[in-house]
Amino acid sequence: MLKEKIINRMPGILTYGMTPPKATNLPEKIAEISQKQCERIKGLDIDALILYDVQEEADRIEHERPFPFLPTIDPTTYSDVYLNQLLIPKINYRCVGKYTETQLVDWIKADEDQERFSVFVGGSSSKQEVKLDLTEAYKLSKQFNRNLTFGGVVIPERHMMKNDEHIRVVNKMKNGCNFFVSQATYNVEASKNFLSDYFYYCTNYGIEMVPILFNLAPCGSPKTLEFMKWLGISIPKWLENDLINSNDVLDKSIRLSQKIFEEILDFGLEKGIPVGCSVESVSTRKVEIEASLQLVKDIKSTLDKRLKLAVVN
Repeated sequence: MLKEKIINRMPGILTYGMTPPKATNLPEKIAEISQKQCERIKGLDIDALILYDVQEEADRIEHERPFPFLPTIDPTTYSDVYLNQLLIPKINYRCVGKYTETQLVDWIKADEDQERFSVFVGGSSSKQEVKLDLTEAYKLSKQFNRNLTFGGVVIPERHMMKNDEHIRVVNKMKNGCNFFVSQATYNVEASKNFLSDYFYYCTNYGIEMVPILFNLAPCGSPKTLEFMKWLGISIPKWLENDLINSNDVLDKSIRLSQKIFEEILDFGLEKGIPVGCSVESVSTRKVEIEASLQLVKDIKSTLDKRLKLAVVN
């Protein structure tokens, strides 16, 4: 169903995202981690599982990273070897700048007879040295594997500064991107501003809009909040104050995330924009992971109710 939902530009696509284990783990530890993840994810009613391809982002920001960077298992390898018991589509991120053209082509051409999904990610900043840029990756994907449905990353907060995120998205659509996933969303104003410009630009130029999945990530501690800010996630000052001064940071974060997404979803449905959602936990703390799983179930309930109401109306 995922391919049909993407191609038919349907609202309500729901995914869960996670980062593969650290590559330094012993095989038995990786097997243990993957088994726990499979047990958790089996109970989720989602359209796909997102697996991130992590890259060092030291060039993007001067502040020291709150948590040390450690390479992780390749998302495709992790998906194929350790998560094959999960019979749901996997969307494997690909940080294309890490790979040579030959390496990326080999990956693109693998399993040509199967439906595959990916999100292509460019460099973390203009300072980062890359072996391959996004435009080249798009061309190679279309040339070598038509069964690979790929999407891109959208950053609504960037729209607040440059006012051109909708143009970036449309240009990526012209290069073959069929859907987009945002970074963690806490700034509803930035998200609605982007969606508004995206809607009117596409309407004025007769362009069919593709699904935009807004990412939600619970914040369960000041340390997680610090890491989110380092990642470039835009958290309004009033919201940061509410989280820091809350008696239960995690509960407050989840309630705010739900409220933010409901506002974005209603805004999108009113205009016919195919809005969806992706949930993740940026923390490896068990309590935050469990909170993210519950958030998926809550968002699923919200989507079902809102979409049913939209059909009736």
